[in-house]
Amino acid sequence: MKAGTHSPFLTVICLGIAQILAWGSSFYFPAVLAEPIVKDTGWPLPAVVGGVSLGLLVGGVISPRVGTLIAQHGGRPVLAASSLLFAAGLAGIGLSPNLPVYLFAWLIVGLGMGSGLYDAAFAALGRMYGQAARGPITHLTLFGGFASTVCWPLSAFLVESIGWRGTCFVYAALHLSLALPLQLYAMRQPANAEEEPANASERAAAAPVTADRRETAILILLALILSIVAGIGSIIVVHLLIVLQARGLDFAAAVALGTLFGPAQVGARMVESLFGTRYHPAWTLMGSVTLMAIGLLLLLSGWPVVALAVILYAGGYGISWIARGTLPLAIFGAIRYPQLMGRIAMPSLVVQAVAPAIGALAIERLGISPTLAILTAFAILNIALMFALSLRVRSAQSAP
Repeated sequence: MKAGTHSPFLTVICLGIAQILAWGSSFYFPAVLAEPIVKDTGWPLPAVVGGVSLGLLVGGVISPRVGTLIAQHGGRPVLAASSLLFAAGLAGIGLSPNLPVYLFAWLIVGLGMGSGLYDAAFAALGRMYGQAARGPITHLTLFGGFASTVCWPLSAFLVESIGWRGTCFVYAALHLSLALPLQLYAMRQPANAEEEPANASERAAAAPVTADRRETAILILLALILSIVAGIGSIIVVHLLIVLQARGLDFAAAVALGTLFGPAQVGARMVESLFGTRYHPAWTLMGSVTLMAIGLLLLLSGWPVVALAVILYAGGYGISWIARGTLPLAIFGAIRYPQLMGRIAMPSLVVQAVAPAIGALAIERLGISPTLAILTAFAILNIALMFALSLRVRSAQSAP
């Protein structure tokens, strides 16, 4: 552990609490808040929910720059800035007198998302702990998995007590009074804590894949795989209840099965955290895309195994976030990891932003089964892309 850093356990606790708040007040925001906002303001529901998509788009656009800043200055200033941006954006949402101001406030929240959600936190941990960051990254995703579990009931209670605007102000205050000091405390390493290796052999060990055409091909493949995962994932998460009802379940049963999604994600992440250090992170991503494909195939088949399909799919989607943070670190080494994380994150965040709308259009025009068939085809394609990625990595790392 580098001088000036905390133990990984303490760092993960601090960042994990901040992640719960960050996800709960951004990505999971509309699940509880959208309906009260629409009832109070009369704004169109698609526009209200679309604030999250706008935020994700902004987060994707700035992610390469965020990675560069973390590489140059460490995670402390970037993660601290994310808390301030979340607070400002949420306060703006709470104060918004009309829809344009509301959407503008989501642009600010989007800056917080790009600089404060998983990808930025992963990059900060990679810079802080180097190759030892795999464990902290994995454990951090366990916290993020509880964001909806914590923040949905909290949001519902706050909306009932003080209204949706007051709820936004409470979340803004929590970012300033809780997340900001926790992230400043967790990231209090020296600015130059992650130094360049002293000699060529150390550099080769830290960054086993060199910056050439082989690396470019690996980056493109990895970004493509993670973008497909993000696209499928966001479509299923948003439209899960519709899909389950189309498989013959009534609304109550669909809701009951939908509640398995979060625990299945966290359970899969816990299993990975126990055994993940025994194998290369590429196997985590291979397991992720395979489980997602099997889950979608079961949903598409119409067999009476819907609960198993949800559990397998959710488990695969859950560990994809671990692979998203740990595989680039294992492939490219710690030195360039923050910058490369920003480049890899950009397309997946953009896809994650637009995919739910595309999914809704496909369901409306084609129907549930054809849409599931398309998603399943992409999931199977991802398995083939993972084989191609594995071959590329082996070739690059064994090359002189």
